[in-house]
Amino acid sequence: MSRGHFVIPIFILIAFSILFLSQYFIYFSSVHFFGIAAPAHRSALAGILFLLPATFIATSILTHWSDNFSLRALCFVSGLWLGVGLAMIVTFAVAWGACGMGRLFRHLPSPAFLGWAAVGLACLYSAYGVWNTYHPRTQDLIVRIKNLPPAWRGRRVAQLSDAHLGSILRAGFATSLVTMVNAANPDLVVITGDLFDGGDGNLAELIAPLNSLRAPLGVYFVTGNHETYLGVERAYAALRTTRVRILANQMVTIDGLQLIGISYPEQGHSLDLAQALAKLPGFDPSLPSILLYHSPTHIAQAKAAGINLQLSGHAHHGQIFPIQFISRLVYGKYYYGLHVENGYTLYTSGGAGTWGPTMRTGNKPEIAIIRLE
Repeated sequence: MSRGHFVIPIFILIAFSILFLSQYFIYFSSVHFFGIAAPAHRSALAGILFLLPATFIATSILTHWSDNFSLRALCFVSGLWLGVGLAMIVTFAVAWGACGMGRLFRHLPSPAFLGWAAVGLACLYSAYGVWNTYHPRTQDLIVRIKNLPPAWRGRRVAQLSDAHLGSILRAGFATSLVTMVNAANPDLVVITGDLFDGGDGNLAELIAPLNSLRAPLGVYFVTGNHETYLGVERAYAALRTTRVRILANQMVTIDGLQLIGISYPEQGHSLDLAQALAKLPGFDPSLPSILLYHSPTHIAQAKAAGINLQLSGHAHHGQIFPIQFISRLVYGKYYYGLHVENGYTLYTSGGAGTWGPTMRTGNKPEIAIIRLE
């Protein structure tokens, strides 16, 4: 059995453990700060705190086979709780800290006051996070590429990553992203994975707005991990109804610039980037190149292969505070932003959409507009 078959169950086990331990922390804090003593009230609270994440897990699974308004609404509410709950963990932790300081200085605030302050701040911060989700920004960048052909100097590439269109973010959200991209007047548009969220429904309808993208040099797509959950062929079938061109371990040369798209590995498989690049017909390491790969990984291999610019996403810039600290532990400094190292440049986009909670706190959803020099 391959290593990948063990990684996924272990990840799920760890994720579930963290999830339900965090729910217990909210339960314990609520009981303490609000003085919930009645066994019936405690049981009701425990039941609700167990039911909300369990409902999100169940609806996330069900959306793979069904798509209706009721299921989407339930998925939105239960998913939103994960974000609100995370904010409450932070604010309750601050409240516990205030309790400790109060005891130290012999001036203990009212537990109920601290509890309501924690809940109120968490709700306000979460409301901002929901608003933030639906107001992505453009991120303007300048990237210098050695031996860039004269025809490419000053041209702009729009990078759209991690839109996560599905049960919650629908065709209307896709339309708003297309409007933003078109307003930037890019020469080329690249979609670096997780265009879909992995649910059921009319996928072609979700991405129909992509037909309105205006880019004289074309629109190109590579898969992300969520396309593998959805089923890569299903994603490709939907994309073939649009003018988007799929790059599945393929390369095109546009006015002397090599544009390479490497697919995200299927579940249970791994990627040898050096081998994948070596198999590309006509790839020349001495010529300028842009690599589209969903995850900000395989950086040493990309450098060794002579890649000039890698465009990735995947990490969502953490999406919800304080998850960005975990993302940084996993991907190091490459979890977000522009990184220039000799002749190699990586830009990891924070992504335009959301996964799980429809919420963005601690960062902004974005579409990168990259001017080449």
